Amino acid sequence: MLSTAIPAPIRTAALLAAGLLLFTACGESGSTGAADGKKAEGFPLTLKNCGRTVTVKAPPQQAVSVDQGSTEILLSLGLADRLAGTATWSDPVMKGLEKANAGVERISENRPSSEKVLDKEPDFLSASFASTLAKGGVAPREQFEKLGVPTYISPADCVGKDNSGSGDGARTAPLTMDSVYTEVRELAQVFGVPERGDALVKKLRARVEKATDGVDASDASLLYWFSDSKAPYLAGCCGAPGVITKELGAKNVFDDTHDEWPQISWETVADRNPDVLVIGDLSRTTQTAESAEKKIEFLESNPVTKTMDAVKNRRYVLLSGQAMNPTIRTVEGLERVAAGLRDFGLAG
Repeated sequence: MLSTAIPAPIRTAALLAAGLLLFTACGESGSTGAADGKKAEGFPLTLKNCGRTVTVKAPPQQAVSVDQGSTEILLSLGLADRLAGTATWSDPVMKGLEKANAGVERISENRPSSEKVLDKEPDFLSASFASTLAKGGVAPREQFEKLGVPTYISPADCVGKDNSGSGDGARTAPLTMDSVYTEVRELAQVFGVPERGDALVKKLRARVEKATDGVDASDASLLYWFSDSKAPYLAGCCGAPGVITKELGAKNVFDDTHDEWPQISWETVADRNPDVLVIGDLSRTTQTAESAEKKIEFLESNPVTKTMDAVKNRRYVLLSGQAMNPTIRTVEGLERVAAGLRDFGLAG
């Protein structure tokens, strides 16, 4: 039977055309986003972001955040009332942000289509990963920028990182929390609340200092398992798990690979026999063994993994997926790994 639905490419083209008219009209009206119709102080604002120049004419009033990490920064900055929608969630929202998050529409649990994003008539678009705003993701940045929608990607996913290959990219230089702090400050600046960014960074720095105070885990080896049991995604040397490991003075058993999340066989894992397994406890269901429960069930039943020291002694530290990504929740990951190492008697 022939379908009478409008083909997707035509729908997309129509939406883009409509969006272009919309944003052109907004620009002609002289609206700046300031409540009194005057230009906000410090705007237009121009930033260098992941190899592009981004200009924001006024503080966003109807932004869309298409990755959870970016969303949680904006919620932490008290900007829920200026979010028109969010998407791409792997975990429950960060503790303390439940009420703010409940008032923001979630347009998709996974990556939304460009049509869904444009339906919200956004005046700013933020993402945690370069792949989100690229071909194969929501849509390339250029597509939104042609409509007058500024886009922003977390510096943690492009500074010192090569995303040109397959997979999750490779680190050309170790990630540091400075990239996360830069994202916090720049997003605060974009929304015209720079003082909130400075205050949030100060709190994060204090938590890092407290978590690492007096900790020496130089004798402990760690493995970070994000997802999938058949071809597991394990942390390489230099992403967010690398930040955690370095701050605690420990060793990542796969610090010899610069890939962000290489897929490595369980035989190789067993050979390296880490002291502690840091396990991602994800609520999504896109891969096998997403939850910590499923991961542990696999580890303790698989003939290759069940003989590992960490499994026999049940030395597990459970983290949210976001705590294993370069976000403000990397600090949460640091706190939990530090506590786990203390509990296991592996941190001085």
